[in-house]
Amino acid sequence: MKNIQIKSCFFLLLLIYSTNSYCQFSGWKEKALELGTSIGAKKLGLDEVLKKPAAITTSFEDVNQSGSKFPDLIIVKNVQPLYLLPKATNGGFILCEGFFEMTNKSYCLHAGTFLPSKGDGYMYAPILGPKKDIITSILKNAEKHPEINQNDIQVLLWTIIARTRFSDYSGQVKLTAVALLSPIELTHLEGGMLEILPASLMNKAKSKIPDGVQNIFEAENKIRQLVASGNYTYADMEKYAIIAGMAPVRSDIPSGIWSLHADGYYIRYFPSGYSKTKVQIYVPKEIIASGKSLIYDATNDIACPANTGSQRLAQTNEPLDPNYSIKIKVNCK
Repeated sequence: MKNIQIKSCFFLLLLIYSTNSYCQFSGWKEKALELGTSIGAKKLGLDEVLKKPAAITTSFEDVNQSGSKFPDLIIVKNVQPLYLLPKATNGGFILCEGFFEMTNKSYCLHAGTFLPSKGDGYMYAPILGPKKDIITSILKNAEKHPEINQNDIQVLLWTIIARTRFSDYSGQVKLTAVALLSPIELTHLEGGMLEILPASLMNKAKSKIPDGVQNIFEAENKIRQLVASGNYTYADMEKYAIIAGMAPVRSDIPSGIWSLHADGYYIRYFPSGYSKTKVQIYVPKEIIASGKSLIYDATNDIACPANTGSQRLAQTNEPLDPNYSIKIKVNCK
């Protein structure tokens, strides 16, 4: 315990020092970035780079399609606002029988991929990967900090997906990270992350990976460069995180398909871009009659596209444009 406390104190001192010194040395760092190098990057070998695991690993292979239903097989009726359901102690909503929906904030968790299209089928999958706890913590804590702009949170998530080391953070993204994560959690943004890779190493790495992954690999390195420079706009970041155009649609997984959640209810997703998603939930009366307690906590979930070229979307418990003046028409106890 003493070692953990000492490390935390040291990290806080390092954090304060790096924040104060950034303004003095940012010019030097930007020049180094223009040359495609960073401190320590030359020490990385090709094998070491390629063995680094992705921060979030969720893919469509992690989707359990058992029990899923095509859109027409469940007739939606008497839909109620999900955000009017009772809140659970640890976050999320306590479910009861019926149909519920909410348009909520969502976030892209896959840099270097296409925007969701109207024909894309999205299904439920859990957040998986070495940084899943960090991502979940950010999504939960963001709800407590409405003053933090959604774009700033998205940038922070992109830096984590790009495996950016916290010691390379600068500017607004560093402030956002400090506001939403504890000192111990910030130290987890060092281990397993990557430095900025010089062009020579990038070219060698790209020659060893499949074509479909090269765009993602390159986008992540560009994001690491931007973050370390501290000189970028949201549009600059988005340019590398989002590929122009649309991925081809998979007809076997249509838009509006229902996923059967492990807890027994059904859920489906209708993304609008990557920053908002309409979520619909159907809770059969048999589940409630069994006495089972159901809680929907979106921060544990990813809306996962059947098309691997489209973006994974992290979900939140934060409704967009809620109307709290209306009354829910179901009796949830």
